[in-house]
Amino acid sequence: MLTVIDPTTGKVIREVMPDTDAVVEAKLAKAAQAYIAWRTTSFSERAKVMCAVAANMRARVAELAPIMTEEMGKPIREARGEVEKAAWCAEHYAEHAETYLAPQVIGSDATHSYVQHLPIGPVLGILPWNAPFWLAFRFCAPALMAGNTCLMKHDPHVPGCAAAIADVFTQAGAPDGIFQTLMLETPNVERVIRDTRVRAVSFTGSGRGGSAVAAIAASEIKPAVLELGGSDPCIVLADADLNKAADVLKVSRIINAGQSCIAAKRIIVEAPVYDEMTEHLRTRFASLKMADPREEDTDVGPIARSNLRDELHRQISSTVAAGARCLLGGELPKGSGFFYPVTLLADVEPGMCAYAEETFGPVGVIIRANDAQHALSLANDTEYGLAASVWSTPERGQALAREIEAGQVAVNGIVKTDPRLPSGGIKKSGYGRELGPHGIHAFVNAQQVWVGPVRG
Repeated sequence: MLTVIDPTTGKVIREVMPDTDAVVEAKLAKAAQAYIAWRTTSFSERAKVMCAVAANMRARVAELAPIMTEEMGKPIREARGEVEKAAWCAEHYAEHAETYLAPQVIGSDATHSYVQHLPIGPVLGILPWNAPFWLAFRFCAPALMAGNTCLMKHDPHVPGCAAAIADVFTQAGAPDGIFQTLMLETPNVERVIRDTRVRAVSFTGSGRGGSAVAAIAASEIKPAVLELGGSDPCIVLADADLNKAADVLKVSRIINAGQSCIAAKRIIVEAPVYDEMTEHLRTRFASLKMADPREEDTDVGPIARSNLRDELHRQISSTVAAGARCLLGGELPKGSGFFYPVTLLADVEPGMCAYAEETFGPVGVIIRANDAQHALSLANDTEYGLAASVWSTPERGQALAREIEAGQVAVNGIVKTDPRLPSGGIKKSGYGRELGPHGIHAFVNAQQVWVGPVRG
């Protein structure tokens, strides 16, 4: 049973029966059958479908956004923004897919030789709960525009979001079978990955889950893209604009109640400005309002599940016990729901829990660095490598970016995902890229074509 608990109240609001074996088989067969026709459509025909899907989402923002708020606690303002961003992703690939996948002429001994980018078949997306609409379209928009069909297995805690996304395609008049959602409990996903009709897998989630998915896909000789966790560093050097950095870090760390893989989780501040930057952050974090996510002025909603909140509190308590200063929050609130207060920890050092582990919640972690080189060493002192940011002069920031072990680096700005730019990690944050031109190339056959005769 897929059980939905409203994290604002802690009450069960919905129970959804998982798909039966017969339903799963029917969806797999439909995806394979739909691929036969969809792969032959032109880019312009695919673009019309994706634009219709985007238009349907934009017209229904007021209807779709509250489903996220109900199922995983996203503040309603952020939920509306997420639906709009998902629509933008669909529109971006509708406009640019043909250019991204244009044939590449490569000289050889042939009269004419080139590489063309062809679809590969049904692609399975296995997605988490923290950005239900955005992550769905980050997966499906490039895959569909490349001529593949998509099967989406969403997190079991957001079945309403999953059903709503599928309904968007239906209401937009998309060809039957090009996008379907699988209502499955997690243990039943393996057989779908192994099914011969599924040609590739896109996974976003935990390192443990990604490792399992990657092993299964590899055993079936299937490509996979993994976007996993992060303990993302933000380096603030003495020559940074501290007010601007603090403004951006407040948003970067607290958006979605801090439940973001690319949030600024370790704020590494150069010693000469450490105290000043700490006070900037304390002031800004203290101004945030934690409340019912349905209220328009709420900044921070609940943690999505009780076990996630318990794990977060363990990390905070362990870090404080090891010697960190708790400047804000750090205590479990009374009352219903899975709320956790905005928390700010200072003087965090290597070896402490919040330094070494990914913290998934509204928790700022401040670390002192002796100088820029020490800050870089601290930034890279993690098993993760998803994203990072640097606050300094543009020149120093770009120079440091080359030394940071991460898939994306923002200099004097917020780390974000953008349909125009590739996103992904290294080390234990995963492999492969999503979005931008790189993302649409993840699930295509780069087919070499050699046309004779041999040139004289």
